[in-house]
Amino acid sequence: MQPILTINIVKLFRCCLEIEVPLLVYEFIPNGTLYRYIHDQTEEFTITWEIRLCIDVEVSGALSYLHSTTSIPIYHRDIKSANILLDDKFRAKISDFGASRYVTIDQTHLTTRVQGTFGYLDLEYFRSSQFTKKGDVYSFGVVFVGLLTGQKPIRSTDTEEDKSLAGYFLRAMKENCLFDMLDAQVLKEAKEEEIITVAMLAKRCLNLNGRKRPTMKEVAFELGGIRASIGPQNCEGIDFVGGNFETG
Repeated sequence: MQPILTINIVKLFRCCLEIEVPLLVYEFIPNGTLYRYIHDQTEEFTITWEIRLCIDVEVSGALSYLHSTTSIPIYHRDIKSANILLDDKFRAKISDFGASRYVTIDQTHLTTRVQGTFGYLDLEYFRSSQFTKKGDVYSFGVVFVGLLTGQKPIRSTDTEEDKSLAGYFLRAMKENCLFDMLDAQVLKEAKEEEIITVAMLAKRCLNLNGRKRPTMKEVAFELGGIRASIGPQNCEGIDFVGGNFETG
């Protein structure tokens, strides 16, 4: 197993194979899943626009690392908010590599039994059983939209075409009603041009044609530029102390 050398992926400390059921020992990530903060918010744990952008930057950077920087590329294949953990400084860390696969440099796709989580699953992969790195881009796009809107990947609605958050978001973009579906905290804190820029990038990640999606390296680069344009504060972590967020 090759070492994973990035702060935004959960570290594996030990592997015990000498017992009937093998055990993996990972670092402890105290603040739980991103899913909790997007979808099960309380007033005490509301995440700011700045934190959301930092999470986007960190997750996209970690996926770019897996796809492009490791000696053997790795496709995660189950990116979702429940598999993104937040440490004591609310830095994002990708977890759960149970569905992940190594690929050789010259491989463009994997042909496998379809795995993943409905709502985050790339429809192109679902139809063909061929997973490419653009499948992770699509799943990241769903997480990306979840951070913008606060909505779950499968929505509670009577309209079948709007059950998928990705589909609902793409329709909202097409019909110029994006701001009707955004999270209240985003509307309160973000500038209109910031929202539009981020939403346009999310739209590209969710393109139904995988070849037209950006790579995670391109996504990470663009998000880094967006984050830098907003202000000097970098994504070094945010302490949660007594109900208040403090940059640190």
